[in-house]
Amino acid sequence: MQDLPFEQQLAWAETQMPVTRDAAGRLPDLSHVHLAYMGHLSLNITTALASFLQRGARLFLTTCNPVTVRDEVVHYLKDRGAEAHAWKDISTQAYREGIDKALAWQPTHTCEMGADLTVAAHAAGTTSIRAALEATGSGINRLPGLGLRYPVFNWDDLPIKEGLHNRHMVGLTTWQTFFERTWLSLHGKHIVVVGYGLVGQGVAAAAKAFGGVVSIVEKDPTRKLLARYDGWKTAALRDLAPAADVVVTATGVPGVIDADTVALLKPGCFLLNVGHTADEIDLSALPERRTVLPFVEACRVGDHEVYLLAGGAMANLTAGHGDSLNAFDITSAVMVAGVGFIATLDTGWPHTLHPLPEAVWRSVAARAVELEGW
Repeated sequence: MQDLPFEQQLAWAETQMPVTRDAAGRLPDLSHVHLAYMGHLSLNITTALASFLQRGARLFLTTCNPVTVRDEVVHYLKDRGAEAHAWKDISTQAYREGIDKALAWQPTHTCEMGADLTVAAHAAGTTSIRAALEATGSGINRLPGLGLRYPVFNWDDLPIKEGLHNRHMVGLTTWQTFFERTWLSLHGKHIVVVGYGLVGQGVAAAAKAFGGVVSIVEKDPTRKLLARYDGWKTAALRDLAPAADVVVTATGVPGVIDADTVALLKPGCFLLNVGHTADEIDLSALPERRTVLPFVEACRVGDHEVYLLAGGAMANLTAGHGDSLNAFDITSAVMVAGVGFIATLDTGWPHTLHPLPEAVWRSVAARAVELEGW
């Protein structure tokens, strides 16, 4: 599909995202809003971001992940009035400059994935921001102790996002990407999933559905119990790694796969990550890499090689087509409704972390059911 002209791709995407279009049509006037967006810049988010411009908002774009930027998306939105500091494979220095530019732009509201803007805003003493949305568990985990100076609304821990997007969509698109890029299936392969949050749960379930034999690594005792009750074998990574054919990280924690783990892997094992950040696999443990297929690198480990998918970045978004349009439609619509909510927020909200109010996301769920005719 990416061989088609971008406008043709976008036109198709919009026809498959009726819930987002509906939410966009319900947005209030946003002419008083200066929205800084720091997230993935992919085809399926374009309709949502364009809707803010259509309702009068000023929009500044930067990215939460250097490898999940589609330059066509950035150019399309800039042509419609957005300002941007984002491009594919943006350098670490330029990435940080994007954060500084976004804050210097004096946003009134932010919508982000990973909390880099929020952390930087508090370090810099930024006073223009009135409210924010945060979409990731890793970002939410960074907020305690910041002493928030404005309300931040968590729209990750919602049944309509966590239970649908994280649990069902990421796992499916992860394995679709694996099949497309490696020309392999999972039949007879031992899959080790590191992390049994909702993303890990979806990755494990989809792997089994596609013929894999699945084991789970999880340090949290509650999640480990859940994995056992779901029927999975659980063990320490050091015990499972030597027999693994594929190791998938889904934790949001840097360095989950370190040099000690890499040394245990058998020849031909695949490493891939579906967590939010690109550092769950310590790339310094894989210094000798050569490309053997697009997005697949062979990495020398002692006297043999293992394989790294998508350079350790989010595999489904970096090496694949990303989230399916119809499933992401609901997630995108929640973001649109969330921006509409914080744009009309009164000043009485405490300056702390809040769940996105039920009335906001339940209205999206109700419209999704109605529009799909379920």
